Amino acid sequence: MGAYLFDEFEGISEKAWKQKIQADLKGLDYNDTLLWHTTEGITVKPFYTKEDRSHQEIALPKNNFNICQSIFIDNEVVANKLATDTINRGATAIEFVANKEFNYQKTLRNIDATLIKIYFKLNFLDASFIKKLVAFINSSNCYINVDIIGNLAKTGNWFKNLNADHKELESIIDLRNSLAVNSSVYQNAGSNSVQQIAYSLAHANEYLNHFGGEIADKIHFNFSVSTNYFFEIAKLRAFRLLWNSLLKEYNVSEKEAHIFAQPTLRNKTLYDYNTNMLRTTSECMSAILGGANTISNVSYDEIFHKSNEFGERISRNQLLILKEESGFENSQHFADGSYYIENITDKLAEKALEIFKGIEEGGGFLKQLKEGIIQRKINESAQKEQDLFDKGELVLLGTNKIQNEKDKMKNDLELFPFVKKRSEKTLIQPIIAKRLAEQIEQERLDNE
Repeated sequence: MGAYLFDEFEGISEKAWKQKIQADLKGLDYNDTLLWHTTEGITVKPFYTKEDRSHQEIALPKNNFNICQSIFIDNEVVANKLATDTINRGATAIEFVANKEFNYQKTLRNIDATLIKIYFKLNFLDASFIKKLVAFINSSNCYINVDIIGNLAKTGNWFKNLNADHKELESIIDLRNSLAVNSSVYQNAGSNSVQQIAYSLAHANEYLNHFGGEIADKIHFNFSVSTNYFFEIAKLRAFRLLWNSLLKEYNVSEKEAHIFAQPTLRNKTLYDYNTNMLRTTSECMSAILGGANTISNVSYDEIFHKSNEFGERISRNQLLILKEESGFENSQHFADGSYYIENITDKLAEKALEIFKGIEEGGGFLKQLKEGIIQRKINESAQKEQDLFDKGELVLLGTNKIQNEKDKMKNDLELFPFVKKRSEKTLIQPIIAKRLAEQIEQERLDNE
């Protein structure tokens, strides 16, 4: 009576599985036929066993993920109306994006910051304004996205200059949640998963070096997520592992990294644009299972339409369906114990740590950014990915495979969807976001 159902079955070793597969291949080579080699240099096997588990303890969120809507502040009254409407329709977080100072009383009217998380992505730097904003909200649910290194990486310039930026940052660093690391810059420019983890870690380490380990709980991280489903889950988990390893070097006890995630724009397309919804759904699922704290989806028409109610509603509803109807509520631990995910998490972390150590030995992230080393590495990775796309080995359906020749887009473009030529002088080479499909789309538009 005490016997278990599976006691009658013998366990099968990895070696036995491999021998059986080799026999079934009828002479084909196992390594050539079934092993997959990623652009990160990781070999993916056709099967995994319990021997591949690492049993790593990862500091994951205790609470469910937040559904966020991003709103650009052009008119404060309009932004407030959009925010209150999206909260009433199920959002549990709002990201306000601003290029200049705004009236925060009008923007936040009737919004309770004790009930939802509020993120401010500020594309300007003004310590006096930020202090007033944080004091007005007076809630630990407020996150300020100020990232002077990220701005340098993205634009090639400081907000003002090196000394002025550091002085402004030093005056707000004591505020809660006052610092961000915008890792999305690296992903959208074409860096691979290992690079994204390593650069995010080295980027954050510049702030830890300058201010000390005690500012670790002020930092939150913005990641972009792509469609390599399991690798993207593992990417976020690997970053959490390495973040806590880094904090130990500063004698800081384990802290849960706060991760704000969005689908990437790199693989989004103009033609057959409804496929973008499939891509963002997969990417949001990876972010959820990878343990993102907050997820802000992007609309299917993000790259070519101005912000619109339909696109935003669909993007928000994708997350609501995943949470409320698809079983993804409180799913941050679902990947625990997965042989495959745990194995690639370890491999991503191992390779990222190697790159991180190389950056630190080379003088640190900021030094390598100024010398153009980081940009060169990202460009190399982006070109590898572009070559795969151009050869049709990396597929975007409707764009480089199974094109709908009747699909016309020239008269539907409200926004310029391609890399813009820049004429302003920069201190360093900026890291520029570029979509994979840009060249093929430009050719199709010219031929319409």
